[in-house]
Amino acid sequence: MPGTDINRYILNERAIEQDPEGYLMELSPWSVDHAEQLAGEEHINMTDEHWDVVNFLRDRFLREGQAKSGRQVVELLDKRYGDKGGRRYLYTLFPKGPVAQASRIAGLPLPPYTTDPHFGSSE
Repeated sequence: MPGTDINRYILNERAIEQDPEGYLMELSPWSVDHAEQLAGEEHINMTDEHWDVVNFLRDRFLREGQAKSGRQVVELLDKRYGDKGGRRYLYTLFPKGPVAQASRIAGLPLPPYTTDPHFGSSE
């Protein structure tokens, strides 16, 4: 993890709950209040549209497990929200990237091969 001070992570009491980028390590501690807090840190005011994406990601994760890649999640989101504008619409909701930012708020681990939080995949 380039740029991460591992000592700060190890000494951080929240390190058990979150990785250095703020993604939850497990699903159990997540709650609506926690999501609102994370969204606030991301300067996002959660609307019904935001919650729809977050709930879609959580439901998909709980039903199917971790996606193979960030690209797979982007494609699923693009298909699901295609009638609203697809990726363009998703970026209006999550300007730092619909995979990275929405996953963080949803309390989900970042999908494998997701290195660019703005795009969502490096495949």
